Amino acid sequence: MEVQSRRQFFVIAGTVLGLAPVLAWLDRSQAVEHRAVAVAFPVRKTNAEWREVLTREQYRVLRGHGTERAFTSPLDDEKRAGTFACAACENPLFSSATKYDSRTGWPSFWQPLAGAVGTSVDRGLLMIRVEVHCASCGGHLGHVFTDGPPPTGQRYCMNGVAMVFHPDA
Repeated sequence: MEVQSRRQFFVIAGTVLGLAPVLAWLDRSQAVEHRAVAVAFPVRKTNAEWREVLTREQYRVLRGHGTERAFTSPLDDEKRAGTFACAACENPLFSSATKYDSRTGWPSFWQPLAGAVGTSVDRGLLMIRVEVHCASCGGHLGHVFTDGPPPTGQRYCMNGVAMVFHPDA
């Protein structure tokens, strides 16, 4: 049995049988995989250094792969011309020209700036999604889905707390 099908088997078995420890182990193993990849990013800091420069909520989302509650970010309603940048390292991520109202409660874009973000497979509990991270520091920004508007058909659904907005001059 290959690793992926074995993992799927344990997730299904854990769900059916209520085996919370199995599900927790699967989730933890994914977090360990991501941390191993994160060391290759150009901007690197220790966890203590990240905690010094980020708010508690920013740290939870950017470094801990959390998700902010829907409809809580003021960036969801931001309509001015400008650039959305990573809250951890100021790497420019998205132009306001690609922002749209997805009605999901999170800032959404149909395309990132060239080279600004990277993606990886997020095998969270009971689902497989494509995670979006900052190409500079590896901070978790959100996820990308294929239900977005033209011209790309992509919906980059971002955590507002993971970004800062810089209006055009």
